[in-house]
Amino acid sequence: MSIADNIKRVINNIGEAAIQSGHNPQDIMLVGVTKTVGVEQAREMLQAGVNNIGENRPQELLRKYGALTKNEAGMETSMEANIKARTRWHLIGHLQTNKVKSIIGQVSLIHSVDSLRLAEEIDKRAAQIGRVVDILAEINIAREQSKHGIYPEKAREFALLLLKLTNIRLKGLMCVAPNVENQEDNRKYFAQMRDIMIDINKNLVHNENLTDLSMGMTNDYIAAICEGATIVRVGTGIFGAN
Repeated sequence: MSIADNIKRVINNIGEAAIQSGHNPQDIMLVGVTKTVGVEQAREMLQAGVNNIGENRPQELLRKYGALTKNEAGMETSMEANIKARTRWHLIGHLQTNKVKSIIGQVSLIHSVDSLRLAEEIDKRAAQIGRVVDILAEINIAREQSKHGIYPEKAREFALLLLKLTNIRLKGLMCVAPNVENQEDNRKYFAQMRDIMIDINKNLVHNENLTDLSMGMTNDYIAAICEGATIVRVGTGIFGAN
């Protein structure tokens, strides 16, 4: 199947899962994860209507950003300008503090904020360019040693600290669930993420409420949506296995 066909299938799955679980399909963002594919495949995804690109590594985000927003001569034609205007870039992988400066002007949402030190660096760099940058707090929901993120019992305290910073906007939470064959095995983690966000919101004034849950990838995004995901990150489901 083509990338466009795969996207149609994913969007249809998102819609069905949302409706069956009482959610509005329009409230769920599909982020196409391009970390294993080249620029031309990323462009094909954009042409098929997925305007949110997710990258794990800052240098790869910058490489694709440059390639997709400038032509071979280094110029921004109307086509590249259109891509630049409608594309939102998501940093979904681990971010080191020394890489923040390089991406702060391009990224729309940083999913993987896992320490106060990183948040403070994002806040500082955002202030320098006069921006408020949207972020998500990464939760290590299954307490896996190989993964980054705040442990669940520290999530509320961490969120309250992030909300004190003036040049970042905490939009919600993110997790990377375990790699499982049966996505139903991850439902408990997705439900726990939803409950953590509800608990945090109980401690906030109304206009500060967190709204976004970035959880679910190719193997488990349907289960994630059923448990309240508002952002799903799909790579293999769009581009196929490499």
